[in-house]
Amino acid sequence: MKSLKRKKWLLLFLLSFLTLTGWAQKQERQVGDTTRYKTLIPEAKQGLLKNVSVIANMNFALRNEFVDNEYTQTRFRNEQFRLEIRGQVHKKVYFRFRDRYTRAQTSESIDNLSRSVDLAYLRFDLNEKISISAGKMCADWGAWEFDWNPIDIYEYSDIVEYADNFLTGAGVTYTPSTRNQFTFQILDSRTKSFDELYGDQPNFTESKAPLAFVANWRGTLFDGKFKTIWSYSLFNEAQDADGKAANMNYIALGNEFNFDKFTFIYDFKWSDEDLDRTSIVSETIPDDLPDLPYPYAIAQTQYTGHWVHLRYKINSKVQLTCVGMLDIARWKNATEDPANTTGEKKLRDAWGYIPAVEYFPWNDLNIKFFANWVGRVYKYTDYSKDRFGSTDYTTGRFTVGFITPLGIL
Repeated sequence: MKSLKRKKWLLLFLLSFLTLTGWAQKQERQVGDTTRYKTLIPEAKQGLLKNVSVIANMNFALRNEFVDNEYTQTRFRNEQFRLEIRGQVHKKVYFRFRDRYTRAQTSESIDNLSRSVDLAYLRFDLNEKISISAGKMCADWGAWEFDWNPIDIYEYSDIVEYADNFLTGAGVTYTPSTRNQFTFQILDSRTKSFDELYGDQPNFTESKAPLAFVANWRGTLFDGKFKTIWSYSLFNEAQDADGKAANMNYIALGNEFNFDKFTFIYDFKWSDEDLDRTSIVSETIPDDLPDLPYPYAIAQTQYTGHWVHLRYKINSKVQLTCVGMLDIARWKNATEDPANTTGEKKLRDAWGYIPAVEYFPWNDLNIKFFANWVGRVYKYTDYSKDRFGSTDYTTGRFTVGFITPLGIL
């Protein structure tokens, strides 16, 4: 009898153990099964992510800075951080948004967007050759320096640095072949109001339609050995006292020559401004000079820029680059200044030189480490020195860091 009882208790124990084990396993499967809960992104919309990219555009460096050959400071700096989201929401509709976190996020008075927003537009592909874009976009100004991702530029030349490069409007692009592409844009000519940009202008009145018209040609010739990004832009800004339009005319001619491991790029830029949009001449002339007619923006200025980029690939991981630039600022009305006895129009030459070593450690990740020297030399004419108290100076910085358009999604 005792043996039979022991067998019954053993059988009950085994049955209880198996029941508890099965219940525990069921509970474990339920806890681990996430399909019972709603996902953060609804399942019906998860397919859209196949055509969406999230990119963290980063340029980070350790800077060692100099002024007039005197060491001033060392610091880490986030040179660039621009978060970008882009992709397709329909087979004919493409969107792109990019926000710059290294710029103040203040809403602009004209386009009602934060100045930190580079891009916020939709593109509608009508067919394989024609597309239309609308929103805040990159003004297709031409030249290679401006066309590159901003994180790849160690230092911009004057005309690009001082410009409103991202403007709101609409554009159409026509791509008749792989060798040619043509773009035409109509944009707001600025993001700030006339008063914010130019100040009190007694001899000019703001245009009722301050628009910019941009035409661009991108060409590929001689089997890719020669490439172009050429453009012409007209900015309608104001009218003078006689009702004549006060415009800005801008020409940019970018030329790239490819020779196996060696690449040579030359950009020419020319900006003729009835009102000093670039503002370098206005900044050079003190506001408190009693015999000059404008308290802020000067009339009749002209800027010329030369930008050269040399690149030599030693191998797939290492390349040497060197950038040279010259920016010339002129005040065409300087000949009307009674104190100008020489007839000099030029106020300043700004030279720049940037030798760099770039290292790409991985073939499957777009990241490069770099070391460079960014040198600038600012030389003023005798007229500018005698009349406005300008002084020559130099700046420089030795930087070590990394650059990457890091694909998060």
